[in-house]
Amino acid sequence: MKEITIQENQLIEAANEGMDAFVDVFVRAIQAVTGEEISADGLSALNAHQVTLIAYHHLREEVMDGGFVQLIHNGYGDFIFFNPFAKMMRIWGIDGLAALINKSRKPFLKYRDEIMQECSNEEFMAMFEKYPVFDDFDDSFVENEEEWTESVAHYIDEHIDDFAKIEHE
Repeated sequence: MKEITIQENQLIEAANEGMDAFVDVFVRAIQAVTGEEISADGLSALNAHQVTLIAYHHLREEVMDGGFVQLIHNGYGDFIFFNPFAKMMRIWGIDGLAALINKSRKPFLKYRDEIMQECSNEEFMAMFEKYPVFDDFDDSFVENEEEWTESVAHYIDEHIDDFAKIEHE
């Protein structure tokens, strides 16, 4: 397990900027150790809470940009759906997100291989029409993202030692 450290002044500054900045300080600190791309080596250096935070980060980035179709096409679906992400969201008290992940799992499994195929940008854009089953999941995520990110930030704040060592100057 590699030690993730954050300077206290960085944390205070981020907390003053808001919940997104607060969460991102932890994500950047973890990625400084593991790299931005998800790899078995990188993940093996983390604990379950840190892995879950990285999963949330990628889920949020992908779904807010292009929905679940983009999340799946870009290869992050396996990371979300084949790991205990939904279970961890329940542990963190984010039941709505856990329920959304559980509901979207069945269409993920059904369409995963098709959506993950290499394709042109035009073919990728056509996937949004081809897989409307994900539209309600996308809408739900977008509608609740701010609340869920706030809940992630609160969980981190209440369990800070599970995410990083804070270095005081």
